[in-house]
Amino acid sequence: MTVEVPISGDLQVPDAGPVRAARPVPVPAALVEALETELPGAVALRHALHREPRVSGDEADSRDAVAAALGHDLEPVAGTGGMLRLGGTGPAVAVRGELDALPVREDTGLEFASRRDGAAHVCGHDVHTAALVAVVRAVEAAGPDLLAAPLLAVFQPREEAAPSGAADVVVEPAFRAHAPAAMLGVHVQPELPRGVVSARPGPVNASADEIEITVTGRAGHGGYPHRTRDPVLAVAAVVVALQQIVARRVNPLEAGVVTIGQITAGSAPNVVPGAATARGTVRALDADRDAILAAVTQVVEHTAAAHGCTGEVAVVPNEPAVVNHGRLTAAIAATLGGRRGEERAAPTGLRLDTGFRSCGADDFSHYSAADIPSTMLFVGTADPDAEPGSAPGLHHPGFSPDDAMVGEVARALLAAVVAAGHTLAPTVSPAEEAP
Repeated sequence: MTVEVPISGDLQVPDAGPVRAARPVPVPAALVEALETELPGAVALRHALHREPRVSGDEADSRDAVAAALGHDLEPVAGTGGMLRLGGTGPAVAVRGELDALPVREDTGLEFASRRDGAAHVCGHDVHTAALVAVVRAVEAAGPDLLAAPLLAVFQPREEAAPSGAADVVVEPAFRAHAPAAMLGVHVQPELPRGVVSARPGPVNASADEIEITVTGRAGHGGYPHRTRDPVLAVAAVVVALQQIVARRVNPLEAGVVTIGQITAGSAPNVVPGAATARGTVRALDADRDAILAAVTQVVEHTAAAHGCTGEVAVVPNEPAVVNHGRLTAAIAATLGGRRGEERAAPTGLRLDTGFRSCGADDFSHYSAADIPSTMLFVGTADPDAEPGSAPGLHHPGFSPDDAMVGEVARALLAAVVAAGHTLAPTVSPAEEAP
């Protein structure tokens, strides 16, 4: 038995000729059945990774657990990461799974909760990685020749911290030697209801840069403020003024955000300190990233000067925006199946959403920025009947999707792998495929 999958577009597949509009792509039942067989083992792996989380840069044990679950040695990549290829020569469809956990103390109450104080999988990386292992084992069991292109599983380190694991993977010769024609990723998403998978062309996650603001004044006694130049008052004014950048300098139809999450100043309640610092994040989805950062510097300098102080901004560049490739994402969306509200069931058992995007960030963006056509999927975890935002979200100490999410993520990934192998031309860049 096969599931007939309609594909949109007229795309070139290496060594396979054109794929015509609406041409069905058969998804062999052998792959679907093999995946279901592998899910219990994948759930067990998820538990093992969750119990023994490893933070960014310390993922070797997690990588080795993945290798043991796969029954293969992994090709090293980006230090503590690993890769496994299934299939023959030629361009490959690559799939990213993240190995690292967060430096957070878990508060989920799970039977398989973290045994390591101050480290926890509260972003879903354990689910993503276990699901990718299930897909790889299913493809190997059913036969890689059932796919239209080789599969390259990339178990990536350091998604949560700099230096970015994706930025290192994408320039590594070992990765490039596999000629990745497409890059796929997935993330559980508590902003989407359970049973929904999102595949949207264009920007879906924001760029993310860190800023550190230093306001320097003149120290003195709190009882003689006229003899000082108060940097605390100035930095408070700076924080308020920064909120006007997005409100008044960014097109309201475009998305950006400036958030200050940390302010440090002073050592005593009756002393005006000589300096104050503030740290935050600047994000741009489809707003102009450089323009927002330039406005931040201008606002800091002029607001500090208005208070008799000086202001400086240091920018730590992180990720660009995650931009989903137009044709690739459209083909994957067709594969995923029925939209939310439709009666037609999807081969994955999930409903399609094409509207979701957020100002969250992910270093998956480095793949599309390097001209590898890429698609990031989001799979919902929220109770459809609950108040939005009422449950713990990503990075919350209590966030932990249930085990059934391993299967939902794996089914979405398998569908994406099949679609990508049948549709993608490796010579087409994301810039040429703007939606």
